[in-house]
Amino acid sequence: MPGQRLPMRKIRDVLRLSAAGMSSRKIAASLVVGATTVVDCLQRARAAGVSWPLLDDLSDEVLEARLFPASTTLAEIKARRPQPDWPTIHRELRRPGVTLALVWEEHRGAHPDGYGYSRFCELYRAWEGRLSPTMRQTHVAGERLFVDYAGTTLSVIDGTTGEVFTAQLFVAALGASNYTYAEATWTQGLADWIGSHTRCFALIGGVTVTVVSDNLKSGITKACFYEPAVNRSYAEMAAHYDTAIVPARPYKPRDKAKVEVAVQVATRWIIAKLRNRRFFSLTELNAAIADQVTALNNRVTRHLGASRRALFDDLERSALKPLPAEPFVYAAWKECRAGLDYHVEIEKHYYSVPHTLLRETMWARITARTVEVFHRGKRIAAHVRSSSNRKHTTVREHMPSSHRRYADWTPERIQRQAGEIGPRLRCSSRSSCVSGRTRSRASAPASAFCGTPRTSATSGSKPPVTAHWRSAHAPTHPSPRS
Repeated sequence: MPGQRLPMRKIRDVLRLSAAGMSSRKIAASLVVGATTVVDCLQRARAAGVSWPLLDDLSDEVLEARLFPASTTLAEIKARRPQPDWPTIHRELRRPGVTLALVWEEHRGAHPDGYGYSRFCELYRAWEGRLSPTMRQTHVAGERLFVDYAGTTLSVIDGTTGEVFTAQLFVAALGASNYTYAEATWTQGLADWIGSHTRCFALIGGVTVTVVSDNLKSGITKACFYEPAVNRSYAEMAAHYDTAIVPARPYKPRDKAKVEVAVQVATRWIIAKLRNRRFFSLTELNAAIADQVTALNNRVTRHLGASRRALFDDLERSALKPLPAEPFVYAAWKECRAGLDYHVEIEKHYYSVPHTLLRETMWARITARTVEVFHRGKRIAAHVRSSSNRKHTTVREHMPSSHRRYADWTPERIQRQAGEIGPRLRCSSRSSCVSGRTRSRASAPASAFCGTPRTSATSGSKPPVTAHWRSAHAPTHPSPRS
């Protein structure tokens, strides 16, 4: 196999040193090339009539063609060989069932003197590699934080039952220093996703201008090339920390290449190093991960000659935004609609809203302790969160006036008003309340229970006496058995 040809720069140096009277061996030692290579260059120069000094307008291509005419002829022969239509072949390969071997057979059938299969594949791969050049990104200190989950999970064992649970690994990396943060969570849900962000901000001691995230369904409700939709709770967290969420474009992992590399490094230096250890709680696992992350950030990188922590302390720490006074408290948002009973359902419990907003769409902000309801950006109701299922929490001010009047007729009020009329009526009303009949007549006034005889306007006869009235005024007779 022929050796690699010298670059034209060194061939020019060979001609220059030879014209200065230097021997071939000294030229070879000076240029760190073989002596036979130097002799071959000088022989080709004498055969082509080339001598030093060269003409100023003699380019490398012209000099190569004069020194190596055989290679030029071979290149012309190769140029006359039919060249495949690479864009057409690339489009054909997108069709179902079309392979590179099939396309080559079709090309060879149309051009018998075309390339062989191996050379055909080599040329196509080289052409395909030039389709999507990679742009080198410059990361300013304190500008971007890249976040994502690792594809590999970790195992946690329940010490009581022996059941094995899987934990997800959250990874974050700063753009300028590559400073890495990692922790394990049970799920990739919204609560764990936001909680990992808040703990990451607390550890690095500041906030970046933007957060570049993957199109995780928990954080990005709609992945779009132009207008992605960010989850409302995720956006609220960003507003609390005065940062912006910038999702990566769908199917464009190079938009977040920093965290892709950080995930790869975390898989190799955290997950792989902990593969032979057994953990019985998430706290124990996170403690081990924290030790590995500290060692990773303190390790000196070969291409920069400094550790991630040193770069973070020198470049990025001072460029971060300050943290807010209080950490973000996670709150879930739910879009709901008020029913005819002016209540909204939140996790199998019903909370009241003003009755004037029947059938209106509103948003509920749900925390661990409170439930707040907003309509057009204004808070219209606030309740203490209840865990009782299928029950109602009602604020009196949310009820219509007629409903409030009905709710005011309680057994206690009926007995109080009956007592103002007379003691016997109070006893009668008490017995009715105990028997459970008062609630069905609660909307009637207390005078309805007094039993006062009224004369009919038509017949003049007395109305029938009620049972309570008879029991209160019937004469006492001796029992037949006495």
